[in-house]
Amino acid sequence: MLVKKQTFLLLSFLFLTLLSHAQVSVCSWNIMNFGKSKSDSELAFIATTLNKYDIITIQEVVAGNGGAQAVARLVNILNNKGAQWDYAVSDPTTTDNPSSKERYAYVWKPSKVKKIGKCWLEQNFQKEIDREPYMSTFAYEGKPFTIVSFHAVPKKKNPESEIKYFKLLPALYAKLNLIFMGDFNCPQSNQVFIPLKKMGYATILSNQKTSLKQKCKGNDCLASEYDNMFFNSKRNSTLKAGIVPFHTAFTTLKEARTISDHLPIWSVFKIN
Repeated sequence: MLVKKQTFLLLSFLFLTLLSHAQVSVCSWNIMNFGKSKSDSELAFIATTLNKYDIITIQEVVAGNGGAQAVARLVNILNNKGAQWDYAVSDPTTTDNPSSKERYAYVWKPSKVKKIGKCWLEQNFQKEIDREPYMSTFAYEGKPFTIVSFHAVPKKKNPESEIKYFKLLPALYAKLNLIFMGDFNCPQSNQVFIPLKKMGYATILSNQKTSLKQKCKGNDCLASEYDNMFFNSKRNSTLKAGIVPFHTAFTTLKEARTISDHLPIWSVFKIN
């Protein structure tokens, strides 16, 4: 496993070198049960995985005791890696279902991007969406953009019933350059995304699975095409994008799943 982790770290370093001449890099990761159950060694691995990006948005932060503290612990590790980081953690989402209640987090490098104003939980469809999106506006070289971080209900609970309201957000926030990202629990090919696509929103990934199976079948360890980013192609362009196959750093999928059951997704955006 040591050799695998060394290879993973080398690839991370090469990717960081590539990004040094690029635009703003954004990573979104549903980190399963992100709270006090994460050990120091697991947080160190997560920090190494995320250190290369300018902005990180995290879904599935534990709503109760330990969630916000885990984010603070992660940022402390990141701060010891050279660059300085700042962070914001949302209030718990306002769902009536205690088992669905979560927090979100943003982590960013102030030397690369400036956060404008406060982050906020989107309240317009609070009753219709179980875990309302967490929004924040950043500026890169004076050009603002607003991230809409989201964790949909599981597939069995019909995430389309929530995502259908996203088509209304561009009009509600007409002055903002919205970029939707997170775990949608359905693929980008789902018809619920057609209204956004008709408005000019494009995805960074297509036909790319982003969640982990319980067990690999041969070399096939990925399960579903759930995580993505939707950006306004009239106001932004994506220079590069992909997944971080962090599970390859571990000997078994069971070990990898102690970190998360989802892969991080990333994109390098040029903000027009």
